Amino acid sequence: MTAPAADDALLAFPFIGGRPCLDFVATLGKRHSVPVERLRGPDSFGRWIVEAGLQSQEPVISPEDLAAARVLREALYRLLTSAMHGRRLDPADVDETNRAATRPDLAPQLVRRDIDAVALGHARGIASAVLATIARDAVLLVGGPLMDRVKECENSGCSLLFLDDSQARRRRWCSMERCGNLAKIAGYRARNRAASRKP
Repeated sequence: MTAPAADDALLAFPFIGGRPCLDFVATLGKRHSVPVERLRGPDSFGRWIVEAGLQSQEPVISPEDLAAARVLREALYRLLTSAMHGRRLDPADVDETNRAATRPDLAPQLVRRDIDAVALGHARGIASAVLATIARDAVLLVGGPLMDRVKECENSGCSLLFLDDSQARRRRWCSMERCGNLAKIAGYRARNRAASRKP
């Protein structure tokens, strides 16, 4: 299985949210314009699990696992954005999150590295455990003191959520590399255009 081409930055998974649940929600990008689905198939969900550091080997993912992942992802997005803006949480999203959170989550394991041993992995049930881990992270975030530090990137073409861990709590962009620099360049160009129009 291969990762997206290096030049296809839209399909690369961003891990800049600061929490597993925020990184998981980011598997659907550009929500306010033309959405970019990064979980395009079971294999891409398996790749996300490895890239997120939740499993060392790519697990077997079924189409049903992928469907469950997308359902939870959207429930988490609505839950998080409602909490961010002080809106009433949708009971259906709360139920979906709680249902996932009650399942067994990922148990830490030691991986043997000697020559005749294979890495430990779970061929079945890993997707459910991953989703439980993500849902529990969301429950702890929404119900805890860090929720007021969750923000949405101010780039109008971006919809990534992130935990603002800056000292002054003034972070505006999901990252300087992704959206901060784009905003700076756009501002610079706008100022130059305005200056060139002056008599």
